[in-house]
Amino acid sequence: MARRNTYKEDEVLETPFDVHHLIRATVYVKKYAKRMLVAFLLSALGGIASLFTPMITRQALDVAIPNEDMKMLFTLVGILVGCCIITVIFTTIRSRIMIRVGQGIVFDIRKDLFEHLQKLPFQYYDDRPHGKILVRVVNYVNSVSDMLSNSLINLILEALNLIFIVIFMFMVDVKLSLVVLAGVPVLMVFMFWIKNRQRKAWQQVSNKNSNLNAYLQENIVGARVTQIFAREAENAEIFEGLSDRARKAWMKAVKYSNLVWPGIDNISVVIRACIFIFGLIVFGQGHETVGTILAISSYASRFWQPIMSLGNIFNNFINNIAYLERIFETLDEPVVVEDAEDAVAMPPIRGKVTFDHVTFGYEEGQTVLSDVSFTVQPGESVALVGPTGAGKSTIVNLISRFYNINSGRVLIDDQDIAGVTLKSLRSQMGIMLQDSFIFSGTIEDNIRYGKLDATEEEIVRVSATVCADEFIRKMADGYQTEVKERGSLLSQGQKQLISFARTLLSDPAILILDEATSSIDVQTERALQQGLNAMLEGRTSFIIAHRLSTIKNCDKIMYIDKGGIMECGTHEELLAKRGYYYRLYTAQMEDIA
Repeated sequence: MARRNTYKEDEVLETPFDVHHLIRATVYVKKYAKRMLVAFLLSALGGIASLFTPMITRQALDVAIPNEDMKMLFTLVGILVGCCIITVIFTTIRSRIMIRVGQGIVFDIRKDLFEHLQKLPFQYYDDRPHGKILVRVVNYVNSVSDMLSNSLINLILEALNLIFIVIFMFMVDVKLSLVVLAGVPVLMVFMFWIKNRQRKAWQQVSNKNSNLNAYLQENIVGARVTQIFAREAENAEIFEGLSDRARKAWMKAVKYSNLVWPGIDNISVVIRACIFIFGLIVFGQGHETVGTILAISSYASRFWQPIMSLGNIFNNFINNIAYLERIFETLDEPVVVEDAEDAVAMPPIRGKVTFDHVTFGYEEGQTVLSDVSFTVQPGESVALVGPTGAGKSTIVNLISRFYNINSGRVLIDDQDIAGVTLKSLRSQMGIMLQDSFIFSGTIEDNIRYGKLDATEEEIVRVSATVCADEFIRKMADGYQTEVKERGSLLSQGQKQLISFARTLLSDPAILILDEATSSIDVQTERALQQGLNAMLEGRTSFIIAHRLSTIKNCDKIMYIDKGGIMECGTHEELLAKRGYYYRLYTAQMEDIA
């Protein structure tokens, strides 16, 4: 029985070819306009120099050789060699300029993409496989860079080259030039037929490759889970299906792309044959020379070369416009949470936190918090407890302003946080999550992440405070030990202790611990408690913990459920009420017993 592939594919872009994408992309080109102009002029001069070659050849065949004029022949050869040298030199310089321009455009687009991705809400990353995001920043940008640099110049250059060739052709012979131009309508019909088919095919390639890359990245990260559940065969089958679709999409797109060059080439061959047929008939009547026929034939060959180049440029545009659309789609992703136009810097935080009739939901029509109000005084520690999905993490996310609230206000020190800059707010807050992320680099770099100017003494001190110093010193290179992606060489508990040190080093005014000790064993947690008390002292803190024994000493405990605060008080007060918290606590104590 075939296994069903439930992997979600990227949406297919069905919008028609939109020149506005190219117009918008010129913002990345303007910065390099002067260098591109120099490259264009060099290419134009080199191209014009090469166009004299057929005329020089004609003069040699029709005048110098028949008259045995060796001086003229050597002069013509010298001019011919000079034209070739000029063409080679100018083309080489132009190539070097455009390599730098192309890489500059790559840098600028990637910079804008990365900066924008840093500002997008958590929901954006929750809804998309990370592989699909990566392929846009890396692969797609590489693909469109050549289109925005070389292809734009070549488009204008080849068009002008075509005009100059026609002028030079008519200067040699009008009638035979008209024979050459007779093939243009045939070409136009052919290009119109292939245009839409080609673009849709390359959009499918973009879509299928994105799916393949996303699934591959996901399975590399989840390799351990794959082996734990013995999913190797099933995953290989899904990957094979995605890879096969990408292969078929590529083959279909290449089929259309490969029709462009042969189609133009065949038209060119037919036209050149017509030149010789008509030329020989006219020549037979004594009106044309061999030099004229060869010159027109040479110009005809050159005439179709820019047309073939324009076809390739068009092909490149078709291939990459889907990538450009994906890039702009990412750049157009709205930044849900950003600084207001009149935002001010948050003054040094004392720690008073107020929720004033706050209502919030992640999606329209689904309310997580409904008309929630409370006030926490500076230095107080508040524990948030309740069932999964009740809104505990939502409350601390709103304090950090990771989301915009639907109604009401969140205030810190009586200042509405919607009116302050995000950097000034979050730089004064310390947030410890259940999933402690460790970056590639040294352990010291990871601890210093939130305070780049921290000294080694400060790093050691905070590490000792959170019980991380001992295991760090036992590692091969101590604090200079290199950790791999996501801290693969560390246990989950070690990663959390390093995250504790990183958070403490930033010296936050408001501290948020969201299941921060969940991966630490009970013995380490008891040793860590003294360090935690040091972290909490003098700071307003919000603690989310399922192990209720860790939050008994908090100044307040809020039981969150059904969109609001069901109970609030100290540990003893809530136990005395025999309500929600009492039932949760006694049930947990029974499980431990």
